[in-house]
Amino acid sequence: MNSLNFTMTFTVEQTPEAVFAAISNPRAWWSEGIQGRAEKVGDHFTHSVLNLHRCELEVVEMRPAKKVVWKVLDNYFSFTADKTEWKNTDIVFEIEQVGSKTWLRFTHVGLVPAYECYDVCRDGWHAYINSLYSLITTGKGQPNLGEAMTGSEHALVRAQGAA
Repeated sequence: MNSLNFTMTFTVEQTPEAVFAAISNPRAWWSEGIQGRAEKVGDHFTHSVLNLHRCELEVVEMRPAKKVVWKVLDNYFSFTADKTEWKNTDIVFEIEQVGSKTWLRFTHVGLVPAYECYDVCRDGWHAYINSLYSLITTGKGQPNLGEAMTGSEHALVRAQGAA
């Protein structure tokens, strides 16, 4: 994968199976408002944050306790001039057992610094992947509840209110 793609990694004490199960439940760590399913290849789901962001995803690969890949089929950002950002990108979760620990690498393949949305998306993914970490390690994530969560999202809401 290109090193410019947005990537985060972490290690946990839980099993690869527990990490895989958490990833496969994006309502518990990404957004309670997710519509659809993300449990098997071919499943489709949508994620949205207010009127700022909406995307449709398809589960294109699932290897239990090893890997999950979601393809972004369609995407809308209210705050970018380029309406193709995120479209046809892949969201990849790679899981590996390392000794008694489990390592997770999250990569949004195609989310690169040249994108207009990059800073906002980077902030969002940091919040959501930290929520996934929390779900895995404590049993409780901090998914989006339908409101702006990150500083970037709050700034966009304020800017749109002023427009």
